[in-house]
Amino acid sequence: MKRIIFLIGILFIVNIVLAQKDTALINEINRFQKELIQEYTNAGTSPLSREAKKEFKGIHFFPVSMQYVVTAKFTRTANEKIFEMPTSGKETKQYVKYGEVTFTIKDKEYTLGVYQSISLASQRQYRDYLFIPFRDATSGKETYGGGRYIDLTIPQTNTVVINFNKAYQPYCAYTEGYNCPIPPRENYVPVKIEAGVKY
Repeated sequence: MKRIIFLIGILFIVNIVLAQKDTALINEINRFQKELIQEYTNAGTSPLSREAKKEFKGIHFFPVSMQYVVTAKFTRTANEKIFEMPTSGKETKQYVKYGEVTFTIKDKEYTLGVYQSISLASQRQYRDYLFIPFRDATSGKETYGGGRYIDLTIPQTNTVVINFNKAYQPYCAYTEGYNCPIPPRENYVPVKIEAGVKY
């Protein structure tokens, strides 16, 4: 009897911890959404051109879903060379592949490349900045055809949490005049990631 009571107590504590973790994640996602909306609607920070502002219909999101918060294995890729990543404009931008993340969504395993901007890496405030440009089965339909991005910082361990609820579209999805990196072909996942910003 004591053992049963003990196990029930453990399960109760575990459920509380998991609920607190989910609440913290939801609060984090809500902050992300609020800040993104403010960036586009604030006259001082909006990337939109005057013409784009007239057509702007706001930022829209998929419903928050914990199935798109994944713990991924991070693998540092060695001896990578700097390359020119194509963009939506006439320019290319210099990046280096920093590593790969491998994760599971809907019982299938996927791998995405993680990249570091050469120009940003030279700036103190962005020295640890990495990003994942990706396309999925929603691209060109529910989301921008040019793909979406997720920001990361350099992991300190061999795992990293990827929160697709914080996936966002580049400025080029809303306005002209930018050179937005186009996700490399290896960064296409053939599954719908119905999380984050949608078209």
